[in-house]
Amino acid sequence: MSDLRQPPDPQAATATAGAQPAPPCGGPDGPGQQSPVGRLAATVERLRREVQAAQAEADGRALIELAKGILVERLGCGPAQAARQLAELTEQAGVTPLEFAVEVINQAARDRLSEVTAAFLAATAAPAGSADSPDGRASAVRLRAAESGALAAHDAQAAADSLLEHALTPLGAEAVAIWALGADGSLTLAGSAGFSAAEAGRWRHVPPGVTTVARRGLAERAGQWIRSLSGTGLPSIGQHHHPDGGRVAVPAGAGGRIHGVLEIAWPTPLDTPPPPIVRQVEALAELCAHTLETCAPHRPGGNSGPGLLPDVAELMDLADGLHDPALVLVPHLDAGGELVDFRIVHANSRFLDPAGRPRSVVNGALLLEAYPLAAGQSELLEQAERVYATGEPYRARRMRLTALVEDVPLAAVADINISRHGSGILLIWRIEDETARLASLLQHAQRLGRIGGFEENLLTGEITWNGQLYHLYGKPAAGGPVPLEELASHAHPDDAVAIGRFLRTLLHHRRPTSAAFRLQRPDGVTRHIRVVAEPVLDSDGQLNAVRGAYQDISAHHWTEVALAATRDQLAHTEQESNERNRLALQLQHAIMPPAQTPLAVPGLRVAVRYRPAETQHLVGGDWYDAVVLPSRLVLLCVGDVAGHGIEAATSMVVLRNALRGLAVTGAGPGQLLAWLNMVAHHLTGALTATAVCGLYDPDRRTLRWARAGHLPPVLVRGAEAAPLPLVGGMLLGAVPEATYEEHEVQLAVGDTLLMYTDGLIERRDRSVQESLAQLLTAARAVQPSLDQQLDRLLVHSRSDTDDDTCIVGIRVAP
Repeated sequence: MSDLRQPPDPQAATATAGAQPAPPCGGPDGPGQQSPVGRLAATVERLRREVQAAQAEADGRALIELAKGILVERLGCGPAQAARQLAELTEQAGVTPLEFAVEVINQAARDRLSEVTAAFLAATAAPAGSADSPDGRASAVRLRAAESGALAAHDAQAAADSLLEHALTPLGAEAVAIWALGADGSLTLAGSAGFSAAEAGRWRHVPPGVTTVARRGLAERAGQWIRSLSGTGLPSIGQHHHPDGGRVAVPAGAGGRIHGVLEIAWPTPLDTPPPPIVRQVEALAELCAHTLETCAPHRPGGNSGPGLLPDVAELMDLADGLHDPALVLVPHLDAGGELVDFRIVHANSRFLDPAGRPRSVVNGALLLEAYPLAAGQSELLEQAERVYATGEPYRARRMRLTALVEDVPLAAVADINISRHGSGILLIWRIEDETARLASLLQHAQRLGRIGGFEENLLTGEITWNGQLYHLYGKPAAGGPVPLEELASHAHPDDAVAIGRFLRTLLHHRRPTSAAFRLQRPDGVTRHIRVVAEPVLDSDGQLNAVRGAYQDISAHHWTEVALAATRDQLAHTEQESNERNRLALQLQHAIMPPAQTPLAVPGLRVAVRYRPAETQHLVGGDWYDAVVLPSRLVLLCVGDVAGHGIEAATSMVVLRNALRGLAVTGAGPGQLLAWLNMVAHHLTGALTATAVCGLYDPDRRTLRWARAGHLPPVLVRGAEAAPLPLVGGMLLGAVPEATYEEHEVQLAVGDTLLMYTDGLIERRDRSVQESLAQLLTAARAVQPSLDQQLDRLLVHSRSDTDDDTCIVGIRVAP
């Protein structure tokens, strides 16, 4: 705690004495030897020196302790603070601690500590010429002189005069104000110097909530250093005399508690001060805190016990008059004067410990001893420190006291109030009654669930309803409750049978039961209610009472009605959709069955395949045809109508039959597609489709073909497969009139020609060119028969669109 330079240690002195040179050798015993008498004399001399050194050391320590005792008595501080004061003054004087202690003891006869310190410091100060410098040893001398004067002052006014005279005037300041912080956050001018009496009278009291320079200084630990008061707009004492002057407001705190504010005024703008000046002002603020703490007026009377201030004793009397559990706390400081805990000096008669301990266990203990977890989750100790430092009360709603006591299972919930009263702290916790808390919880649950409870005594006729049940019935509480036997008169007539069954089961069969009915309220509103009740039997099995609950299930009822209607509508819609899909599939299969008998054409093998979509609601308009015309030419075609469903299936029938009828005219494939385009555009309601149409001449082995926006046929010759050269032609039904190019290809024996719809190759993740390349790869593997080749193409198809597929294949035979 102190850095005093103590006299040499006795052991060190002993070692030093023992290290003295021995007397010269020789004597009666001869050279190089010492006689017994000589050795004894040397030992006695050594012991004498050690005793003298020990006595000197003891005397020096006694003098130093006496000097510290004088400082404790005169300065009103503790031993640790006196030791630090003595060490700092010794270092400033540049002498040993023993020398300075002797000087303090000699000067103590004057009985004025300020004169002792000032005279000694003046004698050991810096050389002449540096007395006006704000830095260095001269500044330290002024600070110590001001410190001594402030500590010896009997009130804050005398302290303000000493600070201004000895420490602040050399720094250029013109006035100083010492503000005392009240328990309610107000500021009182405890002392001032440099301001007129009228100005001090106007600023005697600053109510809480008024922002001034002094109050702004409480916001930060380092205070407020203001260059010019005019630039802030903050009111303050003496602001009209030097509006452009600088101001400093530093909190005055000691022992972890803020007692007030030290405010200093300069006549001119204040430049950024050097660190020594900042530390000097902070030291002066700590002196002011000491003055505000020790010079506070004592209230007369009271029953203060040993070591308790009168205001703490009055706080104990106040706690005894409260109806809530309360603790009175006083600060507990460590050896360095820092606030580390609070001591519980009193627990009132209504005190309830969360762990169930008696008052005697808690009373007199430290807060962290009684409640080890107060510095943990609850932050109770931290809040108490803040209240003690600032005077601002703290309140917390529904704090769980479980975290206060370690290893004790608790479920207590309380409202916490902490407030400062003078030198003590009042801690109040209002523990929430468990029964009241559960009743409140039940009340809110009934309100949210729209539930009302009742009980009916069948012996006395007394009926008890809660408020929620009156609200459900839509009647005031003054109208009285409704007996169960009259329940049918308040319900819809159609529910009389259900209510009668409910009453018989409850009253005659004496079994718990429930019923749902429509309650007709006096305001004309009908609510759907569910009632649940049970009989209450005595020890003889006789029915004494009935209790139960009503619940408003109107919202649930109408939700069920809406869901039922929705389910019916969905079922009807699903049935209609299934019927339409079934009809479309039947129509498609009736006109174009998946398997068809091959055509009997000399020198030609013809095979067709149709694969419907796997999902029935995706029945589409893919179609094919292979027929021998009267001219002995073979009509080969595939097509794909846009869309799905019954409309696409009927449109497919129209186009397929129209093409068959047009083909008997003997026109070429390009003309047939032109006529079919007119049919699609004018006669089917803006139908669009793609198609490939070809006429095969068995005699010449030639195929004339045209396309309407469709993929070209694929020719497989030997080990090669390639699409036929693309010819122009837009899809059917897009425009009223369109022309279609024709192309003729010469086939050879063994050639295979494939016509197909996009359902065979189309993929969502691939382009048409990539899908076509995969088809060509699969088609190059020529199978022994045409049917096997078409089946292989369907098996190896990588299409993922779940669309129906048509394939028409021809193979030229010898």
